[in-house]
Amino acid sequence: MPPPSDIVKVAVEWPGANAQLLEIDQKRPLASIIKEVCDGWSLPNPEYYTLRYADGPQLYITEQSRAARQLMERIQSHSMEARLDAMKELAKLSADVTFATEFINMEGITVLTRLVESGTKLLSHYSEMLAFTLTAFLELMDHGIVSWDMVSITFIKQIAGYVSQPMVDVSILQRSLAILESMVLNSQTLYQKIAEEITVGQLISHLQVSNQEIQTYAIALINALFLKAPEDKRQHVIRGNRPIKTEMAHQLYVLQVLTFNLLEERMMTKMDPNDQAQRDIIFELRRIAFDAESDSNTVPGSGTEKRKAMYTKDYKMLGFTNHINPAMDFTQTPPGMLALDNMLYLAKFHQDTYIRIVLENSSREDKHECPFGRSAIELTRMLCEILQVGELPNEGRNDYHPMFFTHDRAFEELFAICIQLLNKTWKEMRATAEDFNKVMQVVREQITRALPSKPNSLDQFKSKLRSLSYSEILRLRQSERMSQDDFQSPPIVELREKIQPEILELIKQQRLNRLCEGSSFRKIGNRRRQERFWYCRLALNHKEVLELAFSILYDPDETLNFIAPNKYEYCIWIDGLNALLGKDMSSELTKSDLDTLLSMEMKLRLLDLENIQIPEAPPPIPKEPSSYDFVYHYG
Repeated sequence: MPPPSDIVKVAVEWPGANAQLLEIDQKRPLASIIKEVCDGWSLPNPEYYTLRYADGPQLYITEQSRAARQLMERIQSHSMEARLDAMKELAKLSADVTFATEFINMEGITVLTRLVESGTKLLSHYSEMLAFTLTAFLELMDHGIVSWDMVSITFIKQIAGYVSQPMVDVSILQRSLAILESMVLNSQTLYQKIAEEITVGQLISHLQVSNQEIQTYAIALINALFLKAPEDKRQHVIRGNRPIKTEMAHQLYVLQVLTFNLLEERMMTKMDPNDQAQRDIIFELRRIAFDAESDSNTVPGSGTEKRKAMYTKDYKMLGFTNHINPAMDFTQTPPGMLALDNMLYLAKFHQDTYIRIVLENSSREDKHECPFGRSAIELTRMLCEILQVGELPNEGRNDYHPMFFTHDRAFEELFAICIQLLNKTWKEMRATAEDFNKVMQVVREQITRALPSKPNSLDQFKSKLRSLSYSEILRLRQSERMSQDDFQSPPIVELREKIQPEILELIKQQRLNRLCEGSSFRKIGNRRRQERFWYCRLALNHKEVLELAFSILYDPDETLNFIAPNKYEYCIWIDGLNALLGKDMSSELTKSDLDTLLSMEMKLRLLDLENIQIPEAPPPIPKEPSSYDFVYHYG
């Protein structure tokens, strides 16, 4: 015969005690059932306990909201000790959505906000009481049962006051920052009110403390304020036309550094190849790329080996170095698990881009495929180096990047942009696996050349990268290599000194040839008369101030006086005459021609060394062979 429907068997657990298996008559009052359970473990004050389901949604079995009402009564008690104990319990229970619903229905939120608004500090245990009150309030509001817009301006002013006070308790400051962040993110109306009460400058002061948790909450609130700010106001604060003062720029730089330093833990965390949850992330990358949802329905058994072979093939197509166990690719730090985080972010939030990159390269058969997995890991490492993740802020620096304040996942978005750049550059270079390091060098150069322009947004940064194609990088390298400032390495200086005499001899011959062609000069007379000209040229066998005047003394008593028609002819003749006399050609024209011709000749001689690093010192000369009997003689 089946048991009555009102009788249920329930397993009840209590930490550190043996579980009880009870037959509960649902017609009995709940209070008597709870007392029976408490008596079984010798727990005092059974009226303080409730029963909770241990699986599924966290529901409390209550009798007319007994637990919520009792707590409501206790937090309004005249005894401060009773109120403090009740608030501690409320802070814990508020995380449960069913309890929260019951407590909120009793106007619990209103009671808590009034406690905060009163702001009295005359009570003992004030800071501790306030900290638990703010914790309970935040937990209750995070369930989304009531709108954030219900909070009053008095409450906002009180919370903002805790943030702006210099000596507020750390626990109160932490919870106040978290409450303000939730307000900003959940209500545009509250953002406007909070923006009137607190400034970014006040929040930045919290970045100077040693408590990393406070720094994190302050950064989160600052980012929330920037994200919710209208575009014109956001530009006014960070990217406006007015120059930002040095101190503000430094604090923004500090904010940027500390934000990126939050990535350090993941960057230095190795993947555990035996952790199934972590391995599931790699499987998710595979599933998204190849739409392998049907794999989960495969019946294990005889097909296990076949499935492993398929996974290995897919992991190879994903570009992992270790095809059998790709988890091993993430055991080197940096970039550690941060690389896997970036890959998963790309796959989830830029899914089309992720699938396109993977499939585009996995379908190639010409050995020019770009390995996505290896590229993503090396790119993450490179970005960590460029952005100096994990390094402390430098007191003298203020070079923040405005674009990093325009997205709450700026690092991941930067990765998403740069992995597309890497794939594009790989194709432009027609690279193969052997060229991997060369491609990464070019990508690093593209990123480091784009960053100094300080783009205002990530989209502008993306546009800047598009203009820095591989061909443009080669052009810039060539141009910079040929600049005078870059001719300082010993091999280049030596080459320049070697070819300079050849160039000077070329200029000398050009000057003498011009003298042989001749020029017209004004003739100088003793009396004023109509100006006359005379023509003079050098004999083909090369024998022989008014600003543009010069004279040739060919006899102790006779001279030939010249006034050249222009500076060019003057330089030509002076250089030519000096060349005839075996003197240095020192005119400005010679200096100009020397620089031009020398630069051209250097470019021609270095043309074959494009994209090759020139060593500072020559390579060592190998030892002479013991004999030279290695020449083959045709008989």
